[in-house]
Amino acid sequence: MNEKIGQILEQISQLEAELQSAIDGQECRLRYEIKDKRVVFEEAIKTAHHRVRMGVFRWILNVRPQNFLTMPVIYGMIVPMALLDLAVTLYQLICFPVYRIARVKRSDYLVMDHRHLSYLNTFEKLHCLYCSYAVGLFNYAREITARTEQYFCPIKHAQKIISAHSRYERFLAYGDAGELHQKIAKFRADLEKEIK
Repeated sequence: MNEKIGQILEQISQLEAELQSAIDGQECRLRYEIKDKRVVFEEAIKTAHHRVRMGVFRWILNVRPQNFLTMPVIYGMIVPMALLDLAVTLYQLICFPVYRIARVKRSDYLVMDHRHLSYLNTFEKLHCLYCSYAVGLFNYAREITARTEQYFCPIKHAQKIISAHSRYERFLAYGDAGELHQKIAKFRADLEKEIK
């Protein structure tokens, strides 16, 4: 990897750490903390949340008609998503130990904490639960795929791709054939180091 690219990637890592610190500071401002994976708000905040919650009946009256019309399509996607969840989980359970790739921890990606928001009514919490599952599932599958790509083909594309996974920028440049197999062996060794 080019030294300049390495420096930029290091700067990105530092900025990500700074961003996380700022986000952690915002959590303090909103007066909540996480105890055993449960979000706990201060009583004053919980009271304020209860005051702004929209009742279910009023919420139903305010839902746009097209939302009701598309709901069966949206919620019908739960079947293919559940199958994807099962498939990628089985895939990594079977294949990752063979290739000595660290397994992706599903619970790191499927975070369902919106149920602790007392300003959401039952239907809003259900919608948030569904979206959290979908987004988390696709990120979980993406990380499994990224580790697989790092093992088998850590080569960038000639064309720019939108929203590449976090491992992609460290991959080999397109067309850089020099010492390809030695470099792939290093990528594989890096994956092994991730096993805890």
